[in-house]
Amino acid sequence: MASTSTQIVSSSSSSSTPPRRYDVFLSFYGKDTRKSFTDHLYTALIQKGIIVFRDDEKLERGKTISKELIKAIQESMYAIVIISPNYASSRWCLIELAKIVECMKYSGLKVMPIFYHVDPSHLRNQKGTFAKAFGRHKKEKDPKIDINEMQIWRAALREVGNISGWHVHDR
Repeated sequence: MASTSTQIVSSSSSSSTPPRRYDVFLSFYGKDTRKSFTDHLYTALIQKGIIVFRDDEKLERGKTISKELIKAIQESMYAIVIISPNYASSRWCLIELAKIVECMKYSGLKVMPIFYHVDPSHLRNQKGTFAKAFGRHKKEKDPKIDINEMQIWRAALREVGNISGWHVHDR
């Protein structure tokens, strides 16, 4: 959590916008990027004095997104979304992304996508690993996932796929 030396980022006086506690919220699929790209990005941001929220590996997987994560998204000025090949295979990531897009539309959260070994058109058109991930979500018939929720996830991916971002590919 925040220490006494952590400064709070000021926000506008709008009563509907929560105070900004974080400069950046990092969204990523841990198995794809946690020990590599995301760790390097996180370290670089922290070294520049940027206040970053990154999920903790201790957060329980398979459960609904925690109130702590939702609050962290709402209290951030920016969300850096690292879309990797298996991002959409995580129900957790998709719930998080839907909340990020909601905050982008209604409370001014700025979203900065990084397309990590993926083509943004695959997000927009739900192709490749994204199509396979939704097929698995549908096939698993998780009672916690309804068709409306899947449509929200699909729309969130399309929305982020339409934002100009950075492309990272191996050389």
